[in-house]
Amino acid sequence: MKDEERQGPDPSDLELVQRGRSGDDAALGALAKRHHAAAYRVALSFVREDDLAQDVVQDAFLKAFRALGEFRADASFRTWLLTITANEAKGALRRKGRRRETALEDASEVRSEGGGPAHDAMMRDEASRARRMLEQLPEKQRLSVTLRIEEGLSFKEIGEVIGSSEGAARANYFHGIRRLRELME
Repeated sequence: MKDEERQGPDPSDLELVQRGRSGDDAALGALAKRHHAAAYRVALSFVREDDLAQDVVQDAFLKAFRALGEFRADASFRTWLLTITANEAKGALRRKGRRRETALEDASEVRSEGGGPAHDAMMRDEASRARRMLEQLPEKQRLSVTLRIEEGLSFKEIGEVIGSSEGAARANYFHGIRRLRELME
């Protein structure tokens, strides 16, 4: 059974969408809470500025909630929302006219499974280094790697979000990973 069709203590995205279409604001709030972090990471991957990324996410949720009647469930709600977020981010960049660089270290904190303070410091340093290397990749490679690793999206979903085919998303991911390995050596 698909995740979106499951029954249990937490309603599925599809159930929340149906309730949201009926005017249930709590359902919309639950969708926003469930997907905000992923939408923020996608927006930040594009715009690279915290304030602008937050604005993009807000605009994306507003656009998605206004268009709930158009959601056909061909893809998951999450993929649909992240595609809207990516499009909003691209529009924000066009309106802004240029990109401003922000260190990815500011975007998320790396959590360690253990090993003490020295291990944690080493892991933070390696993660910071990997993020700097990630910034050197072309945009579609960077987004493909980020969406695959951080969001766990399929190549089909990545293609939908970045506006390419599934095969191109797969190629961008593998070229990006290969380039990251070269840069990390």
